[in-house]
Amino acid sequence: MEQRRIDPLQIIGMVLVFVIFTWMMYNQSAEDLAQTNTQETQTTEAVAEAKNPTAEQVVATPVEMFSSEEAAKETITIQNDVLTLGISTKGGAMEQVLLNGEVNYQDVPLYLIDKENNSLNIGFTTAAGQLLQTKFLMFSPTLTKISNGQQLRLRAPIEDKGYIEFIYTLPNEGFRFGFEIVAEGIENALDTAIPASFSWGMDGFRHAKSAQYENRYTQLAYRHENDKYSTLSASGDDDDNEKDVEWVSYRQHFFSSILIPEQPFEQVSLNSADLTDDEVEASAYLKGFSTETTLPFQRNRFQANFDWYMGPTDYAILKNYDENLYESISFGWGLIGWINRSVFYPLFGFLTGLVPHGIAIILLTIIVRLVLSPVLYKSYVSQAKMRVLKPEITALNEKYKNDATRRQQETMKLYTKAGASPVAGCIPALMQMPVFFALFYFFPIASELRGKSFLWADDLSSYDVIAELPFTIPFYGDHISLFPLLASVAIFFYTRMTTGQQMQPAQPGMPNMKFIMYLMPVMMLFFFNNYASGFSLYYVVSNLLMIAIMVVVKNVIIDQDKIHAQIEENKKKPKKQNRFQRKMAEMMEEADRQKKLRK
Repeated sequence: MEQRRIDPLQIIGMVLVFVIFTWMMYNQSAEDLAQTNTQETQTTEAVAEAKNPTAEQVVATPVEMFSSEEAAKETITIQNDVLTLGISTKGGAMEQVLLNGEVNYQDVPLYLIDKENNSLNIGFTTAAGQLLQTKFLMFSPTLTKISNGQQLRLRAPIEDKGYIEFIYTLPNEGFRFGFEIVAEGIENALDTAIPASFSWGMDGFRHAKSAQYENRYTQLAYRHENDKYSTLSASGDDDDNEKDVEWVSYRQHFFSSILIPEQPFEQVSLNSADLTDDEVEASAYLKGFSTETTLPFQRNRFQANFDWYMGPTDYAILKNYDENLYESISFGWGLIGWINRSVFYPLFGFLTGLVPHGIAIILLTIIVRLVLSPVLYKSYVSQAKMRVLKPEITALNEKYKNDATRRQQETMKLYTKAGASPVAGCIPALMQMPVFFALFYFFPIASELRGKSFLWADDLSSYDVIAELPFTIPFYGDHISLFPLLASVAIFFYTRMTTGQQMQPAQPGMPNMKFIMYLMPVMMLFFFNNYASGFSLYYVVSNLLMIAIMVVVKNVIIDQDKIHAQIEENKKKPKKQNRFQRKMAEMMEEADRQKKLRK
């Protein structure tokens, strides 16, 4: 499904064509593109149907029931403790959704919807074969107070006594509110044999300091066919058609706009388009989302009930709803997602209830390191054994430097007799990978970090800045972040301590481990410079703790002389090879025999 845009650096010969094409495409606004596509689709359908009319579907042409001269457009405002909705009397759609008390990266009020970035349209076919679209209708508003909130009714008459009505029900609390579409007295006005079309589109505003980072987590997600959860690509344009869709979420990183129908949509067309410019950080919009489906009539009446959720992409809020709306959050797959939902979210929520968020990250890191300390201890013991054996391995490499097969055989025999293995140090590291990946997913989606400061970082959900650069470094950015810099230094020293002392000379055809040791911190520096500073803080503290634990274990807990004595004792005992070791030995012996035969 993913369609990535071509990078002009990858195909140099097409640079000029690509730049011209990109300039032409992206200098059009998202609204222009949407209008053009809509007009072309309507024109094509109208022409095709005019040539080949059927009993089921007749020619549909746009009809405006009221002009702007007959009724003036108004914006009706309703609000509760967390939301302020502005609903237009023309079209009946939301033209403003303000999250009360929230601000964006420019410290101005945060709107999910404002003026032209949202569209809603329901299309009915009239008895005369024309297309009646609600986006052109002028509605008369009636605002009333109900027991638990406010209700706004927007009614547009159609012929005689018929009418189409939109009903918004906003409770006194919360980010979720009701939306109902009703058409009454339509027996002679509308063709009830043809389902109504439903379309909802939204262009996601940029809310964060780094547009590129926010866009990475801006994505259309949906639940369908009872228990399946899917997403469209977050890295480019994408579309899909699905059945039995239970909800659709336009996720804008830390904020979501979710449509929840009372009855699942039978068939839905979903689309996501990247709206960022070539200069990503100058973009006002990130992605454009759209949902299109059809809604059936109930005999001579039409009614469709929905709920909207407009608010934070917060697990603590979304998990309270029956429709599993929390699945719209990118927890990670399988075990990683389970660790985040069941361990890190509850634990971090508990810690942030006691201490500031920066301190909570440090405490979370300490807890994770303490839990994993037995695994680290085994890794350090394995490294100590390898250090003890290093002189003997060096001697074997020198003795059999011209016979690689024999050198490997003798090295394996030494490992077997001593009860040591170079792989034993890697297994504990692999056991820690699910925790590392879980945290890698956790920090970008931890909405409670948004706007929380610590030390020099003013927002732990975004990158920290200690210096602005007068130029942009490819893949690095136009600023210097201190937390990633400290994390890279800590990674370098930890890697050097764990691998430097037991590093073997580079073998032919094998990677140069010393080069990798220096390369990894540099790669991490480039990667984390635009990443959430909360995760960089975790990585700094985590590596410092591992260095401290290693020093204590190496100099206090582990007795190198005792390990050496144990290895010598193991050498004296007959060591039985397991099936894998026997198979490897047989393969090496056979390779050695074949080599001698060839000579």
